[in-house]
Amino acid sequence: MTGRNIALAAVLACAAALPAAAQDYNARPNYGELTLESGFTPDPRVVNLRAGGDRNAQNLSSSCRGFITNQPDVRLHYDSGNYPLIISVASGADTTLIVNAPDGSYYCDDDGGVNGLNPAVRFNRPMSGRYEIWVGTYSSGTTQPAELHISEVASQ
Repeated sequence: MTGRNIALAAVLACAAALPAAAQDYNARPNYGELTLESGFTPDPRVVNLRAGGDRNAQNLSSSCRGFITNQPDVRLHYDSGNYPLIISVASGADTTLIVNAPDGSYYCDDDGGVNGLNPAVRFNRPMSGRYEIWVGTYSSGTTQPAELHISEVASQ
């Protein structure tokens, strides 16, 4: 094997060892962007979407579940105040929720919302800034109708 072939083999071996690419939180969201200020109305703000995708949410954090798209479903620009921020999902399907907070931390939930299989993430002292939100399902590549609820009052 020549030196050039050895170098190429080393590069290919390193590339094969790299983890799968994480979701692109800077990508254009599937269902748009919202800008909300504490005390917003109507509350909850509801976004109709299709939950799911073909990317394993565990690539973001081992505590995340389900399959999501590469790009966020919704991006929220939030100016916090004296209220909590509750992000939840209402769906007839078993959905999951992944939120990338302004500090870069990922918050994930499976069944912590209302009505059984619906997820919710509650920030008691939310940060002002940008939140990326993904809604997942347990089947890769299949999507299900869902409503994303953003509230300061209670999970929906």
